[in-house]
Amino acid sequence: MSKNLQVTIDKDSGFCFGVVYAIDMAEEILEEDGYLYCLGDIVHNDEEVARLKAKGLRIINHDVLPTLQNEKVLIRAHGEAPETYRIALENNITLIDASCPVVLKLQNRIKTSYDQNERILIFGKHGHAEVIGLQGQTNNEALVFQDIGELDNVELPTSFTLYSQTTKSVDKFYAIKQELINRGYEVQANDTICRQVSNRYDDLGDFARQYDKIVFVSGKKSSNGKVLYDVCKAANPQSYFISGPQELESALFNQGETIGICGATSTPMWLMKDVKHALEQL
Repeated sequence: MSKNLQVTIDKDSGFCFGVVYAIDMAEEILEEDGYLYCLGDIVHNDEEVARLKAKGLRIINHDVLPTLQNEKVLIRAHGEAPETYRIALENNITLIDASCPVVLKLQNRIKTSYDQNERILIFGKHGHAEVIGLQGQTNNEALVFQDIGELDNVELPTSFTLYSQTTKSVDKFYAIKQELINRGYEVQANDTICRQVSNRYDDLGDFARQYDKIVFVSGKKSSNGKVLYDVCKAANPQSYFISGPQELESALFNQGETIGICGATSTPMWLMKDVKHALEQL
């Protein structure tokens, strides 16, 4: 079985710009200082987090932030709510702000809408780091929903502004907008979805169709991973979701098959290479 598996890694998979930026920034400071605090997981990928922890990255949650003084703390690509900046100022904490520019632009737009007294709905995942940061721009008054069904029994204002978490599906966003208009609401929709992520949907479907089987590598916590895996599965039913090479099952693969490896915007290339190596060893 060994040498006959033809394994190819999708060249467009792997870290998006925002994640590369945050990790580069962290590695630079870790080189200099030997340690660095990071508010929340720097990326939704346990293997990459473990690699950086070994270099001195210390992951903390929001409860720990107010207990720090005179330290450096990294804000990851997902961005943060205004409260985080306020606490940092009070405690003389230097924030290394690696918020993704696409997320910052969205935060800015939401804040402007809020300041103009618009009612705001956000299509996003409850409790997701980016969404918490977005809600924070509205003093937590924005209504967050991850599925249109959640709005069925909610009394909504007659007119509102609709935003989306940057990693959501463009098609789903527009379908939701249309459904809300059909229900008689006046909807001002702001499409703020990251095109680096949404363009991956089309390309990924094309990639998945070229192979007998697809191995999709992603952290379980990645929202974007779940969406992109669904794209693969729709294009190629023989798609399998794993977090790392240890989850590969040799029984799933047969001699001579072509295997495509791809991943989320939070999946490091080194991990996909490890999976490729493991598949070739099977």
